Amino acid sequence: MFGLGYFYGIDITYIILVMPALIFAMYAQSKVNTTFNKYSTVGNKHGYTGAEIARRILDMNGLRDVIVERVGGNLTDHYDPKKNVVRLSDSTYSSTSVAAIGVAAHEVGHAIQHAEGYTPIKIRNSIVPVVQIASYAAWPLAIFGILFSFSGLASFGVILFGLVVLFQLITLPVEFNASNRAISTLGNNAILDNEELAASKKVLSAAAMTYVASAAVAIANLLRLLSIVGMGRNRD
Repeated sequence: MFGLGYFYGIDITYIILVMPALIFAMYAQSKVNTTFNKYSTVGNKHGYTGAEIARRILDMNGLRDVIVERVGGNLTDHYDPKKNVVRLSDSTYSSTSVAAIGVAAHEVGHAIQHAEGYTPIKIRNSIVPVVQIASYAAWPLAIFGILFSFSGLASFGVILFGLVVLFQLITLPVEFNASNRAISTLGNNAILDNEELAASKKVLSAAAMTYVASAAVAIANLLRLLSIVGMGRNRD
């Protein structure tokens, strides 16, 4: 369909650019699941639950207005800045494992970022509405532009997908910073001992890899889109 991008019906750009990133993403997801499952069986010596630690760290930082609530699912933990709520999954909320403690502290890290006006999270939150639209519209617009020789429309599709990549890249410092805050807080306040802290750090490091993988997939797809648009122009 797009000339050099296809070889006997096989999309070469997908194989060369996207597949390696997808394989990395699958590995990263497998890694975080196995790491979390491994340390979800290791309890902390104080018997703290994820919810208790989340509440404690929030209060330590003067964020008593932030609510901690339970949400269904496994590893569905997140901070909702609109409602000012830290939501902890079934696998974290009432668990006393070092894995759960690390995840809970990480999500609280996002609440602290929001309260402090941490620049990367402000930028990320500000572009969320645009990125949500861009993620759905970018490819259709680019392909439509190629098919009907509207180079400007194809370029606009590329620009929109570039915003998706930007979002993924901005997410990296946001997530790394939240994890660093979590480990520092858990260690400096003797919530976990050194051995427990090392285990929690492994869980958060594995989780961080999934964000790196997501960024890699986004970049690979952007390069693929650029390649397809470029070949479409050459065809014209």
